[in-house]
Amino acid sequence: MSKSNLGVGRLLIAVYGVFALSASARAIYQLLRRFDEAPLAYSLSAISALVYILAAVALSRSGVRWQKIAFGTLLFELSGVLLVGFLSLVAPDLFAHPSVWSQFGIGYGFIPLALPILGLIWMRRTNARNN
Repeated sequence: MSKSNLGVGRLLIAVYGVFALSASARAIYQLLRRFDEAPLAYSLSAISALVYILAAVALSRSGVRWQKIAFGTLLFELSGVLLVGFLSLVAPDLFAHPSVWSQFGIGYGFIPLALPILGLIWMRRTNARNN
């Protein structure tokens, strides 16, 4: 059974898909129209969009290779949310314009913080059942 056949897995992949689309649209607009206003924040928005795309694809695939990619992507995402979240609080001048991960994803209801944690928990439980 592939991961995407599990109910929680499908929901997780769907949320990553929605975030991939919304973050990509936002990043494209910001990079093309407003990059000079906040290059760091808008570059981070583009990075987060790429992370969401890769996570959605990796979580929807089966196999050891995709599992490793998904795990690495989720860890990178969690690290990014924590680092950018912390920096946006202690050095707000770096983030005059918010990114998806600013203030731990407050602009998105903290879903950017919760999503990789939930993804890692789901992967662990799925792997435990398969072994």
